[in-house]
Parts: sequence; C-alpha cells; structure tokens
Amino acid sequence: MIGWLRFRLSYRPYLVDGSQRAEGVKKSRLCRLLCGKAQPFRPSGQKEKTNKVVGLAERRRLSAQQVAKPHHARAQKAGLLVLLVALLLVLVSATPAAGAGLPRPDGSRAPTIVFMTDFGVANDAVAICKGVMWSITPDLRIVDLTHQVTPYSILDGARFLVGASPYYPSGTVFVTVIDPGVGSTRKAVVVKSKRGQYFVLPDNGLITLVQDRDGIEGAREITNPSWMRGEAISSTFHGRDIFSPVGAHLAQGEDWSEVGPELEVKNLVRLNIPVARKDEKGIAGEIIALDDPFGSLISNIEGKDFLLLGYSWGGKVRVTLGERQMILPFVKTFSDVPVGEPLLYIDSRGYLGLAVNQRDFAQTYNAKPPLPLFIPRQGIEAGRP
Repeated sequence: MIGWLRFRLSYRPYLVDGSQRAEGVKKSRLCRLLCGKAQPFRPSGQKEKTNKVVGLAERRRLSAQQVAKPHHARAQKAGLLVLLVALLLVLVSATPAAGAGLPRPDGSRAPTIVFMTDFGVANDAVAICKGVMWSITPDLRIVDLTHQVTPYSILDGARFLVGASPYYPSGTVFVTVIDPGVGSTRKAVVVKSKRGQYFVLPDNGLITLVQDRDGIEGAREITNPSWMRGEAISSTFHGRDIFSPVGAHLAQGEDWSEVGPELEVKNLVRLNIPVARKDEKGIAGEIIALDDPFGSLISNIEGKDFLLLGYSWGGKVRVTLGERQMILPFVKTFSDVPVGEPLLYIDSRGYLGLAVNQRDFAQTYNAKPPLPLFIPRQGIEAGRP
C-alpha cells in the first residue's frame, strides 16, 4: 500500500496553471517526506531571519556529527583491539607449558617422547618414524632433540642424551637411533634409569653416560612382535619398525615388562670413553667432539679439575693441542676477547672448551677430534704428559 501511495504521489502531470503547480508542489513534498528525502514542511510566512538561524544551527549540528564520527570510529576500533588482546591473553594462559603435553579429556597430560637420530633432514626418515608413533598414540607430543648427530657417532649420541635428559621429568621416553650396526646381531633394548626415564635404543653404548650419572633400574630386550610394526621388519630401518612403535607403546602407559625378557644391566654394551688423567705435571685429556655449527672444541676435561691447576679468570694458559702449542686466555665468555681471537673457557656442561670469538676454531686451526690435549699446572712449561 505504501509503495502504491509513493508511486501516486511521485506522479506529477504537466502543470498548466498556478493551482496545478501548487498542488504538484504539495504532492512532491509529501512524497519526499514519505521517502525520507525532505525536511518537514514549514509555513511559507516564516521570517527570513528564522530560516537563517535554523539553517545555521542545522549546519553546526551536521558539522559536529562529521567531526564526532571519526573519533567514534577510532574509539570503536580501539575497544575492539583491547577485546582481541584480552582474548589472546586468555588463550595463551590456557595453553599448556612447553614439555607438559596436551591435555586429555580426563585432565591428564599427553605423554612426551624425545626423539634423536643421525638421519639428517634431507630425507623422509624422521617424518616416517613420527607417523608410526602418532598412529599408535595420536595425542603424543614429540620433541626433536636433534636429527643431525654426526653420522654413526655413538659417542655424540651418548653425549646429547646425558646432556638433555636431566631437563625432562620422570616418565619421559627417549627414542634414540644412532645405529651403525642395524640389522646385525646387536640387540634392541629398553632401559629404565633410576630417575624413572625410559630409553629405547640399540644396545651399542648409547646409554653409557646416562648409566654412569643416573644409574640403571632395569633393561629389557625388545622381542615382542605386537610392540613392533605388524609388517615384515626391515633389516635396515629399525627406527621405523622397532624403536618408534616401542616408544609410542611405552609413552601411552603400557607395561614395559611386556616388551621382552629382562637383561642383566652389567651385560649392556658400554663405550670405552677416554678419561682425563691428572698428575703433578698437569692434566692430559682429549678433544672428543665439535660444538656444531660453531666449530668450538669440546674436551673431556672437567672445568673443576682444570681450576685445580691454579689458573684464574683472565690469565694466560699454555696448552698443547695435538702437535701444536698455544697460549690462550682463560675467560668466561667469547666476547671477552676480540673477534677472531682464540680462547679457553668452561662450557655450559661444565667441560673445558677451545673456541674463537665469532669464528670456527676447528677450521681456523685444522683441528679435528679425537685430538690429545695437555694443560700443565700453572708455573710449569707446556709439553706432553
């Protein structure tokens, strides 16, 4: 009905006299009022002054609205931003801490596996192993310790295990695959430390340093086929077929005694790791590894034993590195010497190290482990032990 009325009022025939013109004007004004396009009608006898005052007030009102609109829009945007930030803070506070695992419906935390290999990152081996783990325990949290262990270096793997494991809680499962003897007669084992952590790995000496520090509660050989992949076991990829599925079964809380028969701890394979020797002349040790990617040298000389030789921070130390004799400043950190200068320091794990500030020591001095290292007592000339 309103639409028809608007149409009728908007229709204006050709005006032939004043009365028709006046009638048409009235109809046109009424149409605009109904359509929301005209101001209310004011009597034509109103004074010009009043019209001017009203027009001025209207212009001021419109001007004030135009000025207020941007401020109102900015206020709305600011309010929305504050709301979004508050929501983000709530979500962050509700997120589990790193290493805690994802929450389960019953309120418990999902398990964690710390995964380490020498597979590198140029192929799909790591991703395949993770897929095997997740197919067994979908909410499993996997922490990559490293997959760039020096290929075949069991000693490097043992160092990383003993270095990282203290920072994880009891019940953590470590799946470690540095396995140059894969497919041979070497055993696949699960070892439980006295700290309550589980280590799934080949029995090739990887557990040596953890055993020396934490002690071993028990060990079992992996023989239960139901804990492995159901398909034929590859002779070259036990990381996928044995170690990954066993780690996932352990992580989801299955009884580790079901993995296979118990082994005597004394029969576990151990690495023959050289030990630094001290005497009245000084201390004889060995460079055992590189701190990649920086090229610093890592020794087997403990910092506390070095300090017993009588050296203090800032002093000069005569060292024999292989066939090379050097005088190095003993400092707390790399920036204590100019860029490009060598130094002697105690690393974050408590062992004596050799480095070059912002350079690669191994490349600069063509030093490659293993390499003998001798440090005399203070006041005694450097030389060989």
